[in-house]
Amino acid sequence: MLRIAVAEPEDELPQVVRGSPCRSVVKTMGPSMPQSTTPSNYEDLIRTIHERYDDMSKSYQRIAVYLTQNPNDVAVLSVGAIAERCGVHASNVVRFAQALGYDGFKTLQSLFQRRLSTAAPGFEARIRALERELGARKDRTERGFLHDFRDIASLQNLLVEISDPDLKKAVSLLEKAEVIYLIGQLRSSPVADLLRYILTMLGKRCVLLDPSGGLATRMARAIRKTDLLIAISFRFYATEVVNIVDEAAKRKVPVIAISDSTLSPVAKAATVLFAVPEHEYTFSRSLAAPMCLAQALTVALAARLQGNSADPRIPTVTEQ
Repeated sequence: MLRIAVAEPEDELPQVVRGSPCRSVVKTMGPSMPQSTTPSNYEDLIRTIHERYDDMSKSYQRIAVYLTQNPNDVAVLSVGAIAERCGVHASNVVRFAQALGYDGFKTLQSLFQRRLSTAAPGFEARIRALERELGARKDRTERGFLHDFRDIASLQNLLVEISDPDLKKAVSLLEKAEVIYLIGQLRSSPVADLLRYILTMLGKRCVLLDPSGGLATRMARAIRKTDLLIAISFRFYATEVVNIVDEAAKRKVPVIAISDSTLSPVAKAATVLFAVPEHEYTFSRSLAAPMCLAQALTVALAARLQGNSADPRIPTVTEQ
């Protein structure tokens, strides 16, 4: 049976599709993908999204980023709510699911629900309770913002998403690096500052690639293969940070990246990537989860350096 893919408006089509009519648009634009290639679990779905991301239309890319950044929200929200947060029409979300071979959005969503229910004992119930709490908050005074529990959801998600092998690999890179270079601009700069402080107190040689004076890019050229670059970058990604990460990776410099998505522009160049999903905020993203991750990495490093996994200590400036 011949099935015809329904394309999106011309200005939303990828350049390769507009310029190459013989190329199949079924891969990203239509619902006629063979069922045998349809991802059957969450891990395969994310892998497929990564493989096809560059060929997706702009609206599909927005959906893809949201799905990878907010897996818990995708499991519990309606298709309309997800479409609103992606800035697209609900029909685009449905067609996105169909382009991946599913009969509709509900089938795709079931993969996220299955992941959530098996992530950790009681995790699904806690996330749903937090969603209800967020939706129920009526106090709009200054004090009412103290009851915003998004940080708790982010921290709960951190415990599930961050893998032990990635943590061990990152700590090993920190331990053997001759010099650790740090870069984080805009909203990410507090995380870089925290890492510089603790790593310096642990006796590691650190260089903060500070944007002041416009010298960060030139300073980064001094990074060697025996060093390490730690890059922190969240939407909307600082161009200088992305460029420095790409250049370092080309020179075979190991990179630890802390970002908000596996589709982040710093993800491909990372030796170790820690994707800390960003929950929706009307003002600014919370740094609670990235800060906790940074502290966990440095405390684990302290345990190795001090040979004391039971009670590692980080010296303070005023310690006698």
